[in-house]
Amino acid sequence: MSAERSGGDISKERSMLLQKELIAGHYDALARARQEGKKVVYTFVPGNLTELLRSFDLLPVLPEINALQSAMRRKSAEYIAEAEKAGHSEDVCTYVKCDIGMLRKGNIGPTGQTLPKPDLLLLSYTGCFTFMKWFELLRQEYDCPVAMLHVPYQADGRIHDHHRGYIVDQLRREVIPQLEKASGRAFDEERLREHLARSAAAEEDFVAVLESAKHVPSPIDAYFGGVYYVGPIFSAFRGMNGAIEYYRMLRSEVEARMRAKQGPITPDGPMGPERYRLVAEGPPNWTSFREFWKMFYDEGAVVVASSYTKVGGLYDRGFRHDPARPLESLAEYCLGCYTNLGLPTRVDLLERYIREYRADGFVINSVKSCNSFSVGQLAMLRQLEERTGVPGGFIESDLVDPRYFSAANIKNRIESYLQMLDQKRAAGAQA
Repeated sequence: MSAERSGGDISKERSMLLQKELIAGHYDALARARQEGKKVVYTFVPGNLTELLRSFDLLPVLPEINALQSAMRRKSAEYIAEAEKAGHSEDVCTYVKCDIGMLRKGNIGPTGQTLPKPDLLLLSYTGCFTFMKWFELLRQEYDCPVAMLHVPYQADGRIHDHHRGYIVDQLRREVIPQLEKASGRAFDEERLREHLARSAAAEEDFVAVLESAKHVPSPIDAYFGGVYYVGPIFSAFRGMNGAIEYYRMLRSEVEARMRAKQGPITPDGPMGPERYRLVAEGPPNWTSFREFWKMFYDEGAVVVASSYTKVGGLYDRGFRHDPARPLESLAEYCLGCYTNLGLPTRVDLLERYIREYRADGFVINSVKSCNSFSVGQLAMLRQLEERTGVPGGFIESDLVDPRYFSAANIKNRIESYLQMLDQKRAAGAQA
């Protein structure tokens, strides 16, 4: 399938153009929110309650999305400097500093329009302690109420009935009353069911896209390309008709590439021959995202599965939002996000990916300021090598701080790692 050219440099398929329209439309709606009397809720990606918010006609804003898009627009360095000037440590999560700096510089969103202040801060705590400190800082900046949904950590890799019940009780007693107050609307469970049904439909197509990478050659890159694929379902569009349309279109394009035995679409067009199949752990770097991706596809390396694209839900392990059990389903979603899993469960998941997707190797991108991911990654690397016999690579960068992306160093590590994979193959062929 041919890709269209947009802006003269980035190859875009129809689904990518549709996603761009969805995102632009959402930020337009946010820019008009005060004028049209719409209420706004700030919340996070992992464990977000988008369907519940939408059932109240509330518009979501996700600070991590704003931070990563600021980095891709080369704005994050300025925003981080602003936050550090205000006293925030160099070691603080750079998402947080970027968001605080953006706020202090006028809170201009990725489409160049001012984001509205929140009517409610909704913290769905799912494994990342930084989220709580982040919202404490936002509470100091905004005069609005705060609602917290505490999600128990999956220490043993299982969802227990008392965990589910604990979350449902919080939804009924704490979160829903706050949403009713913010929106001026009563809770309508039937509306919530409708949104959940639309989510489940989109999730089916989304999983088909992820699992297409089991094919050789893989028609997608599940890490770099994957961050675009997860956008609608992890953020503001889950439960909306636009998400259903997007994932149906994306699946059609991916399956067409698979039938034609074509590889992923990259910023420079279709990727060349697939030489290496990798699994990736950790978030990508956003300040040099295209340069980072190019280091892989120039070498014929495609990421066939990644942990980062599971921070907003483990759909490929069977979870679907269930309209028949609305609040219980939301609880299970929150409990199952990757950031809410203990290290043994994360290692188990990555091991399955290495085996199921027939990976030649796996790469860890250890992010300096993201403890939710980086803690324990060296131990994970050793365990995965022992369990699978597949060699791991280790690189270091940051989320949105350009000071911690050394292109020459990272490129050298990637090339050295891929050369090691070649040597291992040659040794195996001679054995």
